[in-house]
Amino acid sequence: MPEFDFRSPRLYVDAPLRTGERIELDRNQSNYLGNVLRLAAGDTVLAFNGRDGEWRAEIGGRKRADTLDVTTQTRAQDHLPDIACVFAPLKHARLDYMVQKAVEMGASRLQPVLTRFTQVSRVNGERMRANVIEAAEQCGIISLAEVADPVPLDRFLDGRDPARLLVFCDEAADVAGPVQALQAAGRANAGIDVLIGPEGGFAEEERALLTRQPSVLRLALGPRILRADTAAVAALALVQAVLGDWRGNA
Repeated sequence: MPEFDFRSPRLYVDAPLRTGERIELDRNQSNYLGNVLRLAAGDTVLAFNGRDGEWRAEIGGRKRADTLDVTTQTRAQDHLPDIACVFAPLKHARLDYMVQKAVEMGASRLQPVLTRFTQVSRVNGERMRANVIEAAEQCGIISLAEVADPVPLDRFLDGRDPARLLVFCDEAADVAGPVQALQAAGRANAGIDVLIGPEGGFAEEERALLTRQPSVLRLALGPRILRADTAAVAALALVQAVLGDWRGNA
């Protein structure tokens, strides 16, 4: 792993980053730096925007942190592996957890899909994006995962690139070695969609539709039934280890 600075606070900013740039902080950012982290003028943070890499910036202001003065780049912009976490939405706390862990695992896209047994039909996209940013700030990530609007499962399948590998995590699949199954599938040049179903599982017609998809790998995640948020972490870890950027030669 490259050497990262994990001691300095990190802040996402939606502004260009380059030497000499001055960034005006909003009220929430100012409160976070001044009242939560207890930082003052002259202290430094690491700033990123998902486009220009990571930069060291000095806090400016009198009574509170009002600005950031960008000084030097600490890391060039990187790119996440083309892995989408496709999932049936969950209730608030567990959805927050799933989003945060998918970001930590290196997913580049978060795609909610609505299935027959989906527990939640409305998704707060702003809350999901806030969780993406928070996870990136805390874990040294400088590329932000895209948050997509929820769509019905059949519409997602109709619109996806058939050259992408669809890893269909199905508790009804025969239990076999998932690592060996992923190795046999091989790396997908067009990217990977990792699909996690709802707590109630997939309906039979959904399962039939999924198994008819091109480039599909139906995968069991071991001999125990996992909760959906746990299944997402397990599936992304497997995919990253076998086909993603956890590989030494990725």
